[in-house]
Amino acid sequence: RYLDTHKIPFTEHNINEEPQYIDYLKQKGFQQVPVLEADGLDSFSGFRPDALKQLAV
Repeated sequence: RYLDTHKIPFTEHNINEEPQYIDYLKQKGFQQVPVLEADGLDSFSGFRPDALKQLAV
C-alpha cells in the first residue's frame, strides 16, 4: 500500500502465484515476506517505514 499511496512504481511477485520466487528469496537469505529490492537500497523484508521513506524522495 505504501508504494501505491506514494505513487512509487513497482513490480509485485506473489509467491502463491509464482512459487519459483520462493527459492530465489531463500537463496538471498530471506525467510519472510514481503521482500523489497530497489536500486540504491539494501534489500529488506517486512514492513520498514524508515526504508520505504527513502524511496519516496
